[in-house]
Amino acid sequence: MTLPIYQVDAFSNQPFRGNPAAVCPLETWLDDTTLQQIAAENNLAETAFFIAEGDGFQLRWFTPTREVRLCGHATLATAHVLYERLGFSQARIRFTTLSGDLFVQREGHQYTLDFPAQIPVRCESPDLLAEALGAEPHEVLKTDDYIAVFDDEAVIREMKPDLRLLSDIECRGINVTAPGNNCDYVNRFFAPRYGIDEDPVTGSAHCDLVPYWHQRTGKSRFLAHQVSARGGVVNGELRGERVLLSGQAALYLEGRIHLP
Repeated sequence: MTLPIYQVDAFSNQPFRGNPAAVCPLETWLDDTTLQQIAAENNLAETAFFIAEGDGFQLRWFTPTREVRLCGHATLATAHVLYERLGFSQARIRFTTLSGDLFVQREGHQYTLDFPAQIPVRCESPDLLAEALGAEPHEVLKTDDYIAVFDDEAVIREMKPDLRLLSDIECRGINVTAPGNNCDYVNRFFAPRYGIDEDPVTGSAHCDLVPYWHQRTGKSRFLAHQVSARGGVVNGELRGERVLLSGQAALYLEGRIHLP
């Protein structure tokens, strides 16, 4: 048995930048154990699997260690494969997911993700957070992730967290952010509990950050740089209870998976 597989660098217009995701189109769902084994073998932050459903698609995402409820960059990568390799031609794609219906629209080379906003709530800093990050955050907020806010972009860029300590904090991931020097804000995202030491560009993290920076600045549109080693650019907009995230994508690999 063989399956098609694509690897796409999302939130970048060229390979070797942005966030790589594997995309596997399926005719019917495989069992969850096999899906997780494929994701572990790919060893990327996310592997996306999808099947056709009515006028849209069912979409699921797996890290190397578990299934997740929301993933931005692998959704963008899936849309890129549908448009560029599989002949999809409608103006907008509907994906049915664990986070409800998500939508992707393409205009030229730009993709816009329509995702639910995640409103962060201020909270006490969890034990070990400042020690694990090596710096005391200005404030801490919570959604599925902890958001640690700092005052200086340089702190975010130079941060060398203790991943062992971060993995002891119960949450999906740690989202660190600060005002940007050449953009509205910068961020990085660490999720060692989910098998991802640092995610290069994290669409779902900006579902938290766009509402936060809106609350802080009153603005609705943002240019964000995720300042990981690979780096990526995200254009975000708060529109009611939804967040629009825009970026580009580049196909890196196309092949076949061989299953027993």
